[in-house]
Amino acid sequence: FPAGAVDNYLAEAWEIPSNITIGAFRAPRSNFNAAAEQSFLDEVAEAMGKDPIAFRLDLLKRAKENPVGKNNEYDADRYAGVLELLREKSGWDKPENKGKKRGVAAYFCHASYAGHVVDIVMRDGQPYVEKVTSAIDCGIVVNPDAAKNMVQGAVVDGIGNAFYGALTHKNGAAEQSNFHNYRIIRHNEAPKEIDVHFVQNNIDPTGLGEPPFPPVFGAVANALYKSTGKRYYNQPFMSEGTKI
Repeated sequence: FPAGAVDNYLAEAWEIPSNITIGAFRAPRSNFNAAAEQSFLDEVAEAMGKDPIAFRLDLLKRAKENPVGKNNEYDADRYAGVLELLREKSGWDKPENKGKKRGVAAYFCHASYAGHVVDIVMRDGQPYVEKVTSAIDCGIVVNPDAAKNMVQGAVVDGIGNAFYGALTHKNGAAEQSNFHNYRIIRHNEAPKEIDVHFVQNNIDPTGLGEPPFPPVFGAVANALYKSTGKRYYNQPFMSEGTKI
């Protein structure tokens, strides 16, 4: 996505040779792809004068009814179902929520669909994610408590990495070696509320370890724009300066 929903779409991949040893990171590739894609979609929606969720639903409608190409791997109905559930549960269209500084993002990866609405407030001149509403389609939810915990963990992890996560190198060596100089999210920086909802269906379970993580980055970036009036393109976002 948005392959199948727009004309003149091209996706390419390449590798950069490096002797730096790499390790695992949650939802590899998907995390930064989702951040760029979902932030950009909000910019396009704004340029077209459209609501961000309505704009995404319009794209998915085209992907279903008049798709570009024949090999789009996502299910447009399931993707749209997550956005519709997210719109409902977050109260996106309610008048009392219109003044909130909110950002939305939804993404398909690792066989499941996930979306978040992030509410940001400014606390002592710094952005704080006060609440997150999440909607997930991972097929049949076998263990509801564990599934909810997976989403909550992904949300907190995503916010922390979006704001603070940075590993820098000098002369081929990492400059951060432990938590004394590698910044992670603190307890008092975690959201007060993470409201998790699952699409109910009879589809075989498709997994939940990776999918809720990637859309957090885009939702945070889009909410930051609403809070500060500035688009954030470089992670970690706090490195760009967020005081207003």
